Amino acid sequence: MQNKQNYKENSAIINKKVTSTQPTAPHTAPPTAPHTAPPTAPHTAPPTAPHTAPPVPDNFCTFKPLSSAEAEEERLILESIAWPETPPLPAPFSLNQTSNAAHSTFIILPGGVGDERHVGDQLEVMIKMYDFQGNPKKSGGDAIVARLHNRALEAGVAGRVVDLLNGSYSAVFPLLWEGSAQVEVTLVHSSEAITVLRRLNREQPDRTILKSLFRSGSVSETTICNICLRQTNQPQCNYTDLHTGDPWFCYKPKELSCDTRMNHMNGGMRIKLKANEANLFKSNVNMQVFIQASGPANVTVLPQRKEQPMDSLGSGKSGLSGYYYQGVWRSLGGTEVHQFNNSSAISQCLKGKVVHMYGDSTIRQCFFILSDAKEINRNNPKKSGPFMIWDNAKNILVKFHLHGPPLSVSIHIPTSELRYIANEIDDVVGGTNTVVIFGIWAHLTPFPMQFYIRRLYGIRRAVIRLLNRAPDTLVVIRTPNLRGTNPYIFAFNDWYAIQQDKVVRAVFKGLNVQLVDAWEMVLAHHLPHYIHPPPPIIKNIINIILSHMCPQ
Repeated sequence: MQNKQNYKENSAIINKKVTSTQPTAPHTAPPTAPHTAPPTAPHTAPPTAPHTAPPVPDNFCTFKPLSSAEAEEERLILESIAWPETPPLPAPFSLNQTSNAAHSTFIILPGGVGDERHVGDQLEVMIKMYDFQGNPKKSGGDAIVARLHNRALEAGVAGRVVDLLNGSYSAVFPLLWEGSAQVEVTLVHSSEAITVLRRLNREQPDRTILKSLFRSGSVSETTICNICLRQTNQPQCNYTDLHTGDPWFCYKPKELSCDTRMNHMNGGMRIKLKANEANLFKSNVNMQVFIQASGPANVTVLPQRKEQPMDSLGSGKSGLSGYYYQGVWRSLGGTEVHQFNNSSAISQCLKGKVVHMYGDSTIRQCFFILSDAKEINRNNPKKSGPFMIWDNAKNILVKFHLHGPPLSVSIHIPTSELRYIANEIDDVVGGTNTVVIFGIWAHLTPFPMQFYIRRLYGIRRAVIRLLNRAPDTLVVIRTPNLRGTNPYIFAFNDWYAIQQDKVVRAVFKGLNVQLVDAWEMVLAHHLPHYIHPPPPIIKNIINIILSHMCPQ
């Protein structure tokens, strides 16, 4: 959802002294010597409309210092993603005055001459939000997404939603195919739910419980670890990466040293909600629920007008990267998407190439599609890797490595396998037949946006170094995607991902890299939203990646 923002910078670098320094993974730089010390005390809308930047968390989070140029860039990025102010919630509160999709409606606005719609035109929809009592909402801040589709044609395109900050929203779609086109509008989260999510990121950035096992001989102990670790009387171990500066801390075991850390693991979630707040997150009631039309929900699209230029269908006019037609993703500008319909076509494209893949499980999905050749998994758990495929006859090497913490995964990851993407990219030689593919977002949604921006900055610096030493290297970035409902909605949800998607595009804008727009590809498709997009979407994502590798 788009809007214009006023922003007052309120971010600050929070210093925290910790007890021990140790590298997170083997690398070329020598680690500093571990030491122990006691912890210190915590020390497109009207320009006048109020907006709120992502919250700065309470003072137990440590942010890596930025250069003056990066600090100014961060300020502008936070300004660009600032969300409209959402209503405060009295304690306790009633759902009666909160956004309700069942009472809300949308209407298709009149078109051109005779209300005819042609390929190349735009369709505009007005959405009006109401509360549970049927009263119109007077302010904005709801998270709403929209798409235009035709199931029979397997066609779909994402819409651009603009918050008008008065309870109404505009959605605009390009008309890209002939025939029927049906509008679908979804309330992702109410503005009141976003009030809660914003507070959780500010007050409870440590609500995902992450742990490490420490062991020496027969003595073992498990302690809590995080980016944001609350100050207690218990000393802390500092595992901040020596190269990237990415912070990571664990409470020090009572009987063991910081150097005895064995692994990283997920310990669940700890959420503190106020009275009735959970009722704002009910599927098919006020979360991930369709808004119905007050009139027709579809239009008939006629062939393109003869006098209309062909380039009017490009991404410049719509701001979109592509759309589906007959189940196939078509680009609106940029690289033409070819179809690699079998393993033979995929391996032919990969022939002679070295492909480095880094990130989370959404990148791992792509790895397994490319791994038709023999896989060498080094007996590692399937979820974490690392993985490698090698085809000697065709000289194909494809590798996958999970990104560094935070990681909310169900398996235990050895500390030796905790690698940061920036460090991995620095080890890539690069060249004409080298491809680097990465995506990082899914595990970072519960944390402050300032932390996410800094993680991307470190990766960007590594990408710039790679392209400086090997300009012909292909770098592909997979964007975040809608993930729908899940049991951990208070930490992993689409409102956080909406902002991450904007941040990724802003940080890497202007670099010689290729974006795979997973956000639009999931939104435009008729299949349900899920953290791991289903095979038809993944197939199209792979086709885009391979089209960048093999554009002929």
